[in-house]
Amino acid sequence: MATTADFRNGLCIEFNGEPYTIVEFQHVKPGKGGAFVRTKLKNLRTGRVIPNTFTAGVKIDILRIERREYQFLYADGEAYYFMHNEDFEQISLPKELIDAPQFLKEGMICEILFLADNEQPISCELPTHVELEVTYTEPGERGNTATNTLKPATVETGAIVRVPLFINTGEIIRIDTRTGDYVERVKD
Repeated sequence: MATTADFRNGLCIEFNGEPYTIVEFQHVKPGKGGAFVRTKLKNLRTGRVIPNTFTAGVKIDILRIERREYQFLYADGEAYYFMHNEDFEQISLPKELIDAPQFLKEGMICEILFLADNEQPISCELPTHVELEVTYTEPGERGNTATNTLKPATVETGAIVRVPLFINTGEIIRIDTRTGDYVERVKD
């Protein structure tokens, strides 16, 4: 058992029977009344972020989380299959446990988070940036780099990303998987 004094960003705790990670926290000591801790918690199963306030000194359960690298193999309907690179063990995860399934590409290395107590997978994190080929977009306009106008582009995984007007079909772009935004064009 730990207390609110042990809070730090990224700490995994059990809250209302669900695994949560602390996104941010702030200790508040008002002039009148008791101290408290204001937090933002991210549910590791659903990805939802909720605000919560703990009174100072309250006991919390810390969860032991293990991160393991797995390689994405393929998707079959709602199940996504991954393989551990050292022992070649294969597991399947439902779509809900994956952060950004629309950017998963065969052979991509991902981190899967497991509860250490019962070896249950609770989340799959993609790399923060992925490089994907644009399979279709409207023809680009040469020299049109001054404006911030964006157009839709379909990448090789089937996801649609908003890209600048100068991006053409066949180019490789870098995408931020946390937001789904275009970052830059990858140079050869």
